Amino acid sequence: MSVIAASAPATTRPQTHAPMLWFDGALVRTDALQAPLTTHAMHYGTGVFEGIRSYATRDGAAVFRLHEHLERMRKGAELLGIDLDVSQATKATLQTLRANGHRDAYIRPLAWLGTGSIGLDVAALSQHLMVATMPNVVHLGGNHTRLTVSPWRRNPASSLPPLKLCGGYVNSILAKREAKARGFDEALFVDEDGFVVECTGANVFMVRGGWVTAVEHRDALPGITRDTMITLSGARSRPVTLGGLLEADEVFVCGTAAEVTAIKALDRREFGDNPVTRELAALYARVVRGEEPGHGAWLTSV
Repeated sequence: MSVIAASAPATTRPQTHAPMLWFDGALVRTDALQAPLTTHAMHYGTGVFEGIRSYATRDGAAVFRLHEHLERMRKGAELLGIDLDVSQATKATLQTLRANGHRDAYIRPLAWLGTGSIGLDVAALSQHLMVATMPNVVHLGGNHTRLTVSPWRRNPASSLPPLKLCGGYVNSILAKREAKARGFDEALFVDEDGFVVECTGANVFMVRGGWVTAVEHRDALPGITRDTMITLSGARSRPVTLGGLLEADEVFVCGTAAEVTAIKALDRREFGDNPVTRELAALYARVVRGEEPGHGAWLTSV
């Protein structure tokens, strides 16, 4: 049994308020789709996704670092034996944004393994690709974000590669739930040797004495927003201990959904006015909207 798709023309906007998504080659309404309960990804997390954003610019909507996101997604798909065509995924992303009329939007491409077996051998399973777009979502609580060290450890890269594999994010969900239950906004993963890894969905930076440092760890996702901020800030990338992070003047985290978010507190350590973080957040906001010269190559026009 395969996923059921509606036969609505791919080039027309629906007459209802249901948004459109791209599924296996066609634009369809989200309320016209069903997935079999034997879908392999539902049972085992055998899928790979990306979080991408488009922004309203003076020249219309543009997607930020689309190629880099889809290349990272391709690497994850390859590990699962999923054949992801980056060119096709690029076209699907732009088509979905146009169909929904989105400018400032969060984009979620997802490739997954479908039906054919309920076992662990995935070679014969059906493969699927979808792209959904939605109004912007905010991962963290702006400048009031309170961070806590999680009792959970991050998935080690020797067991699960730091890519956006669906099943791997159960680790993030457990840590996030535990942190929220204790009154915090976000969880910080620290390894058994006391080195900072990352948050549940964002990379970590610190500022001390005016110098910006990007926290480096082999178990952390190689974030595209992290790479962007290293380029924009001239940050040095290196391992950082929890003790070193607590001694920082400022701490901020970054990611596609979080953008650049100042940390107000890390457990009992309160941070100050965060002037460097504010400046970098404003710079990032200009870059993603095409208002900063020299970074136009990062934008793909819709």
